[in-house]
Amino acid sequence: MPIKPIDNINLDLKKGDITKQPNIDAIVNAANAQLRRGGGVAGAIHRIGDPMLESETRKLAPIKPGEAVITSAPNLPNKHIIHCLGPIYGKDKPEDILLGNCYKNALKLADINHIQSIAFPALSTGAFGYPVDEAARVAFSAVQSVSGKLVHVKIVRFVLWSDEDYEVYKELLEKLI
Repeated sequence: MPIKPIDNINLDLKKGDITKQPNIDAIVNAANAQLRRGGGVAGAIHRIGDPMLESETRKLAPIKPGEAVITSAPNLPNKHIIHCLGPIYGKDKPEDILLGNCYKNALKLADINHIQSIAFPALSTGAFGYPVDEAARVAFSAVQSVSGKLVHVKIVRFVLWSDEDYEVYKELLEKLI
């Protein structure tokens, strides 16, 4: 999909694997509260980054829904990993605020650390059960709400694992922008 400019940043979508984004400074981990290996995105990132990654995350845990922390990206092609704990849909309230905070806090943390490019997975849509279309709406809204304030971040990429998720994000992005 062509890159879409929003304020100071370029937004793009890619179907693929979040751990294989060599031209991106920081990737975002859909983390669990203890910042340990899990399933999905967290499992994929930790399989590559451990044991060094686990030793870095251990001292930063636990985190709460909506929070973000940063580490290096051992054994990955990126400089950093920003770990976010998304809300569990139907349990952590208000879901939309907490999910939006994941994106906002990750982008603010990236900007503070002079990160120019960041890639997000579809946070909370896997095991945490957030409906993909609602999650995409929250994600794009959160990015738009902080995009004009970002100084260093120039590229925000969404990396979607499945064809279905990619199509949902693509259709929504085309409508919004």
